[in-house]
Amino acid sequence: MDFFPIFFDIKNKPCLVVGGGEVATRKAGMLMQSGGLITVVAPELTNTLKELADAGKITHVAEKFRPEHLGEAVLVIAATDDRTANEQVSVAAKKLRIPVNVADNPDLCSFIMPSVIDRSPLVIAISSGGTSPVLARVIRSKLETFIPAAYGRLAHFAASFRDQVKDRILPARRRIFWEKVLQGPVAEMVLSGQDQTARDALQKILAADSDDTPPRGEVYLVGGGPGNPDLLTFRALRLMQQADVVVYDNLVSPAVLELARRDAERIYVGKERNKHTMRQENINELLVKLAQEGKRVARLKGGDPFVFGRGGEEIETLAAHGIPFQVVPGITAATGVSSYAGIPLTHRDYAQSCVFVTGHLKDGSVNIDLTGIAKTNQTIVIYMGLLGLPTLCKELVAHGLPITTPAAIVQQGTTYQQKVVTGTLATLPELAVNAKMKPPTLIIVGEVVKLHDKLAWFKPEPIEGGSDFVQTSSD
Repeated sequence: MDFFPIFFDIKNKPCLVVGGGEVATRKAGMLMQSGGLITVVAPELTNTLKELADAGKITHVAEKFRPEHLGEAVLVIAATDDRTANEQVSVAAKKLRIPVNVADNPDLCSFIMPSVIDRSPLVIAISSGGTSPVLARVIRSKLETFIPAAYGRLAHFAASFRDQVKDRILPARRRIFWEKVLQGPVAEMVLSGQDQTARDALQKILAADSDDTPPRGEVYLVGGGPGNPDLLTFRALRLMQQADVVVYDNLVSPAVLELARRDAERIYVGKERNKHTMRQENINELLVKLAQEGKRVARLKGGDPFVFGRGGEEIETLAAHGIPFQVVPGITAATGVSSYAGIPLTHRDYAQSCVFVTGHLKDGSVNIDLTGIAKTNQTIVIYMGLLGLPTLCKELVAHGLPITTPAAIVQQGTTYQQKVVTGTLATLPELAVNAKMKPPTLIIVGEVVKLHDKLAWFKPEPIEGGSDFVQTSSD
């Protein structure tokens, strides 16, 4: 994040606005809505500001800005149409370590003004870091339609029961209790104006809830997709947001992991070549242990849990211990990466079938039976094959594929770091070395690779800073 998001209490505290035009009027209005004591420094004012000053609702100093005007201000906004004057305000405020915002000049700001959805006491702020305020407003307008005005009343309703809930529900169970209330019938009653009915219903829930009942945990086996967070399912996102613990693999991209609940515990159990953080048996036992402690666990895997993800082994263990679980499919690397590389896995003119295999080598040899796999008119997708690429290509030829068979290797597919190299079984290993390909990669072998040049629609240009949708995992 370029800016640390924070909500600032300015009730009954002195705030300074420098400037008397339309922009200053809007800024002063927002400060007043938050309860600030507003002083406006400007030779002239808009009619709106003048009326507020005449009514005693703001203080007007009819002068050009001087550092002495900062006084006891806890926050300053410069909104003149003179950059030199705005710079003077910024320098003076920063010297005194007073937060300062300069309208339309992010480089002069120590804080920025977000676009706001006001459902007081619920307030949602959207910011583009000062780079595109219009974009922030567009996003706000989209969110406005999904967040009814009555959500403010729902927040007040929850606050009125906060002490009762604290007295009756243990801290470890309190979050789950509120999530059920705020996503269930009681919330709907409040939103529809049935406040007393909602109060009666919540009192019954509190009376029935007992801290003597042991907490019941569960596990969500979630497919995190091939790396691009836009490819997560709605259900995956919902469960990631309510989990108490996230147990994740090395193939889960940072951008996907970032969408999990902020305060959820994160446990890394990634397995990389020759470097296993935790054995699979221990991962299975960990999931059982966390669920038995009453925690909701998101077991987050790259791609799909049931495609080379060992998800079946994990839920077998959960089932044996009577642990409730859900499975959320994800877009596996084969479909996601091939789509973003512009290589269809099947095509009427090139391939009528497709197989997925792993490319792990054992003692320097291919650990898979290529009989029946290495044939024309069939696409072969190889997971985890970068290290053994020369051997894989050689063995595919030995099992009957022409040495001229088209082949591609894709690095970090679906992300802004995607790199695609195409060639043949004869040339691909050397091309991959020359391109300095790094895991995670996916290898696609078959005539469909010929379509890449024609169908490659995704041409990523890494955003400055370079962290968008990055996968940091091993092959």
